[in-house]
Amino acid sequence: MATARERLATSLEVLEELQRSGRRVFRTTELTRIHRERLVANGFLRRVTPGWLVSASPAATLGDSTPWYSAFWEFCARYCEARFGERWWLSAEQSALIHGGKTAVPEQIVVHAPKGGNNRLKLPFGTDLFDVRDPREPPAVHIEEREGLRAIAPGPALTRVSASFFRAHPVEARVVLSGIRDASGVLAPLLEGGRSVVAGRLAGAFRRVQRPEVADQIVHAMRAAGHVIRETDPFTTNAGMPALPLASPAATRIRALWERFRGSVLEHVGSAPGLPPDPERFLGAVDDIFRTDAYHSLSIEGYPVSPELIDRVRSGDWDPEGTDRDHRDALAAFGYWRAFRRVRDAVALVLRGQGAAGLARREHHEWYRELFAPSVTAAIVPPSALAGYRSQPVYIRGSRHVPPRADTVPAAMEALFDLLEDEPEPAVRAVLGHWALGYIHPWPDGNGRMARFLMNLMLCSGGYAWTVIRVEDRAEYMASLDEASSGQRFEPFARFIAERVGG
Repeated sequence: MATARERLATSLEVLEELQRSGRRVFRTTELTRIHRERLVANGFLRRVTPGWLVSASPAATLGDSTPWYSAFWEFCARYCEARFGERWWLSAEQSALIHGGKTAVPEQIVVHAPKGGNNRLKLPFGTDLFDVRDPREPPAVHIEEREGLRAIAPGPALTRVSASFFRAHPVEARVVLSGIRDASGVLAPLLEGGRSVVAGRLAGAFRRVQRPEVADQIVHAMRAAGHVIRETDPFTTNAGMPALPLASPAATRIRALWERFRGSVLEHVGSAPGLPPDPERFLGAVDDIFRTDAYHSLSIEGYPVSPELIDRVRSGDWDPEGTDRDHRDALAAFGYWRAFRRVRDAVALVLRGQGAAGLARREHHEWYRELFAPSVTAAIVPPSALAGYRSQPVYIRGSRHVPPRADTVPAAMEALFDLLEDEPEPAVRAVLGHWALGYIHPWPDGNGRMARFLMNLMLCSGGYAWTVIRVEDRAEYMASLDEASSGQRFEPFARFIAERVGG
């Protein structure tokens, strides 16, 4: 007779087969009742709504939102496909938000379908899906499928959103407008519907984001078709909107948010002290703070290391080939020591006059390799971890923010380093650099440690002391980061860092 462990193993084999294509969402009918109940009872699956399940980890607590947030978009796509086949599409507003690079899980997603029921489906953690009955099906050429989500293409979406969209979502609107290379995608639906008011709004919006050639095309085409058009500016902010480069939405979004957030940093962080007159003394202070920094930085990431372990690593009084080989926390501490030394060497170069942003661009992959090389050597982490940026999706525990797709990471990181090199204020480089690296989440693991390394190199470039974020402040730290990435409220994170930065 099979043991309980053997029965669970059999159920896990069934689940593994379903997951081989990368799926995280399943209909209950895809598993037998016995397998389904066994996997739910052991924490490998969670119920979403009647008939639907998502993958989970037994280590995740019942209040942990990560399994749901990581499966949210896939669930929406599969649920709508099951109900409506291919005859459904995201609302114009949600489509524009996606094209604008906003990947945060919304409280509500609105979909349209000819057979929609005007129903609200309640989902976990305060989210829901509302399906609108809408017979006005967009032409097939106006629909773009993104990982199963049927979104209205950028141009047609802009012609369907309300004027309030530009006021409520100025960053996303700006990113979408900046990505329109030619007016034809916008003009076709405007001309077909004779929508002169919308045309005037979009012409004003394009002109505001420094795309006058597109604005002129809209105005001239509408007038040529006999329409009276009056330009209006739908944006309410008085702040200037410099032209954004034609790049991936993730890279363009980083630039737009940097511009929007930098004022909060300047408001909260004092003027940079300037490079120290005694570089050796400054470096001595960096060396002295390693023990404290390593303890708190590793503890924030869930490694239960002790100051004694850190001292053993620093002094070499440990055995990575023997008794410490299988100690995950010891290997993490050793990797942190190696990476810290590399960043410390970069600080020394900055104190001699080298540019901090250029050094970070050249060196950041080496910091990461030092961080994880000991764990790779011990076969705890696969060798592919040292290859570079991630090739798979990643999710942040408990956060609505979903980092950009893996294929957009290189362009987003290039945009980050360009912004660091162009930014004159060390405090802005430090605080926004930390946030942006965490927002992009370019690696499968270690993003928090890397963000804090980057922050401290940038702080040192302005003469600020190396700053430690303490583990007892973890909840406030993570919440303020999530506010910035998911809610576009940067003031809490700017204030949090400012209160901890030393001169």
